[in-house]
Amino acid sequence: MPLVEHLRELRNRLAKAVLAIVVVSVVAAFYSEQLMQFLAEPVPKCDSLTNSDGGNCAIVSFNTLTSPFTTTIKVSLMAGLVVSSPVWLYQLWAFVAPGLHRHEKKYTYIFTLAAVPLFAGGALLSYVILPVSIKVLLSLTPGGSANILSLDEVLDFTIRMVLVFGLAFELPLLLIMLNMVGIVSGRRMAGWWRGVVMGVFVFGAVATPTTDPVGMLALSGPIVVLYFFAVGFSLLNDRRRARKEAEGPADDEASELNHIPEAVAPAEPVSALPEQTTRDRVNGYDDVT
Repeated sequence: MPLVEHLRELRNRLAKAVLAIVVVSVVAAFYSEQLMQFLAEPVPKCDSLTNSDGGNCAIVSFNTLTSPFTTTIKVSLMAGLVVSSPVWLYQLWAFVAPGLHRHEKKYTYIFTLAAVPLFAGGALLSYVILPVSIKVLLSLTPGGSANILSLDEVLDFTIRMVLVFGLAFELPLLLIMLNMVGIVSGRRMAGWWRGVVMGVFVFGAVATPTTDPVGMLALSGPIVVLYFFAVGFSLLNDRRRARKEAEGPADDEASELNHIPEAVAPAEPVSALPEQTTRDRVNGYDDVT
């Protein structure tokens, strides 16, 4: 397609993705109170300020007049982004799919079906370790002090954890996608394993909002396992692709042609016919030209 058609296709895909997020966010706004309670559940709550001495628990509150409104909008948008993820992930992959061959377009649905559980698994893992991380942070509170936490900050903390874990779990799927379109080979990915493992643990230490090693290990460990799974899948896919290439191109693939020109033999001299051997002819022509 020409560039204008590509831009029009991108506009349509983005419009569908944004529309899905907006619709789900509007529906989630009616259940914002339940969502807030669910996201703030990992925080151990106190009945009074005296019970929070030493960081055993905390009191969750709104600190500003506009906090209830902004928190409701934030929670609704986050719910819209997560719940509508099958739609916008499909739109993302569908924009790339026309560049693939016919036998590769089936991976469109596989990509969507795999991306959603991976994101949900990362988000669920972050929610599971949140109580442990919050207790570690609250335990640093000195004696004689109480913890009064803003609900907006608690939700920000929870949302960052959920998004970081969910998106990080998509990294192996991205590597598999790059291998399927022929950008990165499985052997090259396998050669990166030392740098990838080191980078994943550094990313886990920086990306997680908590300062405890529990969050870093909980994020980095599964990503490393998924990375080696992506390497194994890519190696098998490379072998399959090599067998396909040995069998010949598919129906919608162009065969490889040799475009290098062959050497041309030297031109043969032109012989004059008997009737063209007059003195006014040169090499059979009427004049020098």
